[in-house]
Amino acid sequence: MSINVLEKFNLKDKKAIVVGGAGDLGKAMVEALVEAGSQVVIIDIDDRMYNFCEDFKKNDLNVEAVKADISKIEEVQSSYKKALEILGGKLDILVNSAGIQRRYPSEQFPEEEWSKVIAINLDATFYFCKYAANTMLENNGGKIINVASLMSFLGGITIPAYAASKGGVGQLTKALSNDLAAKGICVNAIAPGYMDTQLNAAIINDKKRTDEVFMRVPMKRWGTGEDLKGLTVFLASAASDYVTGTIIPVDGGYLGR
Repeated sequence: MSINVLEKFNLKDKKAIVVGGAGDLGKAMVEALVEAGSQVVIIDIDDRMYNFCEDFKKNDLNVEAVKADISKIEEVQSSYKKALEILGGKLDILVNSAGIQRRYPSEQFPEEEWSKVIAINLDATFYFCKYAANTMLENNGGKIINVASLMSFLGGITIPAYAASKGGVGQLTKALSNDLAAKGICVNAIAPGYMDTQLNAAIINDKKRTDEVFMRVPMKRWGTGEDLKGLTVFLASAASDYVTGTIIPVDGGYLGR
């Protein structure tokens, strides 16, 4: 007889790093992992993470924080090393949820803004995946969850750097899966749709744009971090052991239109 199916979602004693865990979506993913039993280290530049950690600890949940500017490769390296030390040298789960967005007409897009978006959204994602994969190969495998976007499938308007970076995250997820699946590492991506986050504040506060979005979203609402929790636990757990190389939309039905 097989074990209770709910046990497949149990993350007790698993070690996780969440890059961008202080953001609107990242925090929800941290909550999901710790509530399922994981020890989590957040890597972020946002000082709010320290308050989050204190709140978690008040509820006997094990979360630590490492501050880093992941647009700089040396800080990617040092923050990963420090996070791994906190976890005792073992890593079961990596979540790459850090991301920024800049809006300019394509012909006016500043070079420095392009470089920063690509550095944080794509370059850092690859570097953390690379470092995590090496650790996981020493620990008999693991789970990597990247955060993609609807813009992994669509072009968007006035967001060429963001669309390029998230398209890259989608293809990177597939490429890494092809290399790592046979070695015991599952690599997948979650593609959030229109979410109630700071990244989308300008659209949320514009009734005309909100109405336009809802014309394409069958559920007629903005997504929230809560909508990512179940999928995060699934992709981090034994329940998804035969799932890899996928980009899973959480978009209220947007891509189904």
